Amino acid sequence: MTNNIVKKNEEYEIMITSLGFQGEGVGRIDNFTVFVEGALPNELVRIKIVKVSKNYAFGKLIDIIKTSNERRTPICDIYKRCGGCQIQHISYEAQLKFKKQRVIDSIERIGRIKDVIVHDTIGMKHPYNYRNKVQLPVRMVKGVPVIGFFAARSHEIIKMDKCYIQDEASSKIIPIIKEWIEKNNIMPYDEATGEGIIRHIMIRSAHKTGDIMVVLITNSEKLPHKEEIIEMLKKIKGIKSIIQNINSKKTNVILGDKCNTLWGSDTITDYIGNFKFNISPLSFFQVNPLQTEILYNTALKYANLTGNEVVFDAYCGTGTISLFLAQRAKKVYGVEIVPEAIENAKENAKINNITNAEFIVGESEVVIPNLIEKGTYADVVVVDPPRKGCDRKLLDAISKMSPKRIVYVSCDVGTLARDLGILEELSYKTIEIQPVDMFPQTSHVECVVKIEKK
Repeated sequence: MTNNIVKKNEEYEIMITSLGFQGEGVGRIDNFTVFVEGALPNELVRIKIVKVSKNYAFGKLIDIIKTSNERRTPICDIYKRCGGCQIQHISYEAQLKFKKQRVIDSIERIGRIKDVIVHDTIGMKHPYNYRNKVQLPVRMVKGVPVIGFFAARSHEIIKMDKCYIQDEASSKIIPIIKEWIEKNNIMPYDEATGEGIIRHIMIRSAHKTGDIMVVLITNSEKLPHKEEIIEMLKKIKGIKSIIQNINSKKTNVILGDKCNTLWGSDTITDYIGNFKFNISPLSFFQVNPLQTEILYNTALKYANLTGNEVVFDAYCGTGTISLFLAQRAKKVYGVEIVPEAIENAKENAKINNITNAEFIVGESEVVIPNLIEKGTYADVVVVDPPRKGCDRKLLDAISKMSPKRIVYVSCDVGTLARDLGILEELSYKTIEIQPVDMFPQTSHVECVVKIEKK
């Protein structure tokens, strides 16, 4: 509806009726839609309009006149400024319901699909301290070195002493590194000039083994007083690896290609289910291994393998889903465009004694049609694409091969809904969807979808 009422910089009282895709409150002023970050359904709020477009406006929350029963006080001091957690002000039960509704709304509005079973979102018993990797920029702010996060949609750095969704090890390690930087006058990186030494700190922790890796990302090979930081860090319980990563390029990419192990091992070890993974600074590994195990076991259940099936795993990454599928499949072909990921996948298969998985470098939309042309067909196809979803050529190729089942693992409900709509046109039926909360306190939701040939 076009707007004749809502004006920029004016204040209004508005009743919030629902949540938008990013967890923002949604209300209406004379039937004109207004989005209000930080507001909740069933709240009467006072807002100031900060942006008006043709069909909707954005309002800044000024005051809550009537408060929702689902509102919680965020436990994090920098919650509003950081932007890492969008919905920490919502009770966890309400977060899970919001994510389920987000899936339903997407598949109905975008995919135009109805009458699908969407299960309740599988949450965590303790929805904090779940992330096993943190990457923190180091910058000079008003003459003082600061380690923290970039504020949402900016390069303003926000000092961080404790992050409630990261592994607790980071809260012990960051003050030690900061002390070392200040004591020895080690210059943080300057994005404008390209000068300075320390760019980022990366901390990886293993959930099952307790191993911890600290990575100092530097602008050059030079790292003064490194013996001192090694002595300081190796006293922390769980530290298995201290590594220097060199990135001398003027880029927003965090890691460079070269790593020097300063102390301890080149990798740390963690598990997803019974599968073992050696993790280097450059390895991809799911940031929430507890929920990843649930996600992959759901994918395995939906694949419904008997031991006689050939499976294609498109966008296989480092082969984690492939390993789960290989437990019950005759043969798994994993396809991934990143050569380093395929090398990791082969290594992961080797250390877990998986011999019935083959990994191929290339675009899934090219490799899989080639496999089909050469006479290799799959009974089941698993896709786990990036946020942009599946390439249409891949969906068309899968449809022509006519597998009995498709299992779609998604990190973006919008592109998932689009692709499910395409598959429905290609004679497939969406049977059920299981949302999994991989990222509590944020608006993100992962899904596993069971799709069958009509």
